[in-house]
Amino acid sequence: MAMNLNDLREIDFSDIELSNTGDWPLVIKSAAVVVLSVLVLVGGYFLITKDTLAELEKVQKEELALRDTFVTKYKKAINLDSYKRQLAEMRQTFETLRRQLPDSTQVADLLVEITQAGLGHGLEFDLFEPKTEKPADFYAELPISIKVTGQFHQVAEFVSDVAAFPRIVTMHDLQMKKDGDKLVMTGTAKTYRYLDE
Repeated sequence: MAMNLNDLREIDFSDIELSNTGDWPLVIKSAAVVVLSVLVLVGGYFLITKDTLAELEKVQKEELALRDTFVTKYKKAINLDSYKRQLAEMRQTFETLRRQLPDSTQVADLLVEITQAGLGHGLEFDLFEPKTEKPADFYAELPISIKVTGQFHQVAEFVSDVAAFPRIVTMHDLQMKKDGDKLVMTGTAKTYRYLDE
């Protein structure tokens, strides 16, 4: 039973009682059902579904973050044995290097070794002056101003011997100038002392 526009025009809305929905014309009943269905759907979306969708989106983002964290930790866990071996090697290397730094009782002996290395090659020490110790992170730096005079090969052998010391000694700011038939070398020798924790 199809209705057309003329049927809608013929409905007298003043005769329709709101309390007696059973007597309403079929068109109005259908329209009321559609309007109520739309209201229920819209209301349900805003009251229930909207918050649930927002919560779902939040949980999905958390899931992605947790997956990234898991992957990172998983990669670390896979390489844990390798990291432990590397750490043991680093500790061993550090200990070897630390032993090359003189402690406070060995600094005086090292200063004597430096002068003996120069004198042993026939150098003349015009200046050998330890300066104030400069603390750093885990070590202290002890600079020594030096000035030696000798033949070129004597100076070269002295620097080579100092470089071969079992304790770390480095040469800095070296300057060489000729003085007649001799060579004068000035600079700073630095040794380093491990600071105990």
